Amino acid sequence: MDAPLLEVVGLQKSFGGVAALKDGRFRLERGTVHALCGGNGAGKSTFLTIIMGIQVRDAGTIRCKGEDVVFATPREALAHGISIIEQELSPVPAMTVAENIFLGREPVRALGRVDFRRMNEQAQALLDRLGFQIAATDRMGELSVAKLQLVEIAKALSYDAEIIIMDEPTSALGESEADQLFEAVHKLKAEGKGVIYVSHRLSEILEIADHYTVFRDGAFVEAGEIADVSKTDLIRMIVGRPLSEEFFKENRPTDEVTLSIDGIDASHGVHDVSFDAHRGEILGFYGLMGSGRTEIFERLFGLSECRAGTITLQGRQVQFNDPAEAIDSGLALVTEDRKESGLVLLASVRNNLCMASLPAVSNPTGMHPAAERDAAHRMIEMFGIKTSTDRLEVSGLSGGNQQKVVLGKWFLTNPDILILDEPTRGVDVGAKREIYRIMSDFASQGGTVLMSSSETDEIIGMVDRVVVMKDGTVSGVLSREEIDAETLVHLAA
Repeated sequence: MDAPLLEVVGLQKSFGGVAALKDGRFRLERGTVHALCGGNGAGKSTFLTIIMGIQVRDAGTIRCKGEDVVFATPREALAHGISIIEQELSPVPAMTVAENIFLGREPVRALGRVDFRRMNEQAQALLDRLGFQIAATDRMGELSVAKLQLVEIAKALSYDAEIIIMDEPTSALGESEADQLFEAVHKLKAEGKGVIYVSHRLSEILEIADHYTVFRDGAFVEAGEIADVSKTDLIRMIVGRPLSEEFFKENRPTDEVTLSIDGIDASHGVHDVSFDAHRGEILGFYGLMGSGRTEIFERLFGLSECRAGTITLQGRQVQFNDPAEAIDSGLALVTEDRKESGLVLLASVRNNLCMASLPAVSNPTGMHPAAERDAAHRMIEMFGIKTSTDRLEVSGLSGGNQQKVVLGKWFLTNPDILILDEPTRGVDVGAKREIYRIMSDFASQGGTVLMSSSETDEIIGMVDRVVVMKDGTVSGVLSREEIDAETLVHLAA
């Protein structure tokens, strides 16, 4: 019988005396998709960085195709047929798709000159084989985030690896692009390759994976076949306890309109958008990538130019030309990419929490340390942010705790309207429920929540009404009773 593609036993790794991985175990067979599951801080990232030669293990055994291996660099892992599709994208915007895929290993002609024709042909053949509708000669800087993610996937597969690690590969993808990815995964399985699949979207894991392994608190918990477990079983193993419900929703919308949008046209991709939002309501926004969900939020927050239409806030017509005006009027925006636009990763938890409310924690001569500390500690306690100190760099927190810092930053401004763009992207199931509770509590206390999500389950579970976007405009508005997955996809497609 063939040896497994990858077998890991007793993997350990500590940082500064703190164990990040205490007992990593994993086994990947040929022609299978194996889901690596666990909450934020479970040890998955540390495990993957060791497998890829980015970190050196403290103890444990790694066998690749039956051979004991120790990878000191990612290049050594690649040489053994292991490649990774990372969650954080790293494109070179000025280059073409083909140049990004073959960066550092371009085909050359005589005298060492790059053979652009052959490179473009090879890249296009790969993209076509995967079913990705992208031209090899497109500039990366002109692609959507979803297409950038697909190029990153193509790049990882271009190494012709036998083991492909996919770390949150659909975090930036809409449902149609995710379907393209799943088709590519099925092709890889048919070719006998093995896929290590990491995702917080449990419904996705149940659809695509053959096997699962669960880590919790840096240690192996359980492994088995996906066919033998339910979503509830996975949640229990990941969290360490049963969750009575996946969603938390107790708010009750009122008839009072707090925000009214009429015929808004924005400078990038939004035209003739109209809707009302009510006090106590969670109003959802659903659509495919590029449908205009994010763009309407940016217009509301003064991040793009308004070409037509009106915004009425609390009965008063307003027009925000920059975010400062929106903040002063009681709006808060949690962007879809916390690391790119929600946080300053090298700054402390305290600094990040106080960043949007500097006037309240400063005086004419500079920052007021006591006020800043007190404000930060209130938010740390309110949101249950797990950090050893408020002086810790926010980059050292798990994804769920980083998202709580972003929420805490905006709650310090005492907003009336909370705008959330993909608020649970990249956080585990336990942290998701905490974020749902925060949303529900905010609405229950008289606030208004606008929430964009590409997950139909999240829309169905959390919103009171949903505005469905398509091609930059509204294709339908559904009441809670009218919302179902089929109707959402039909209106969005």
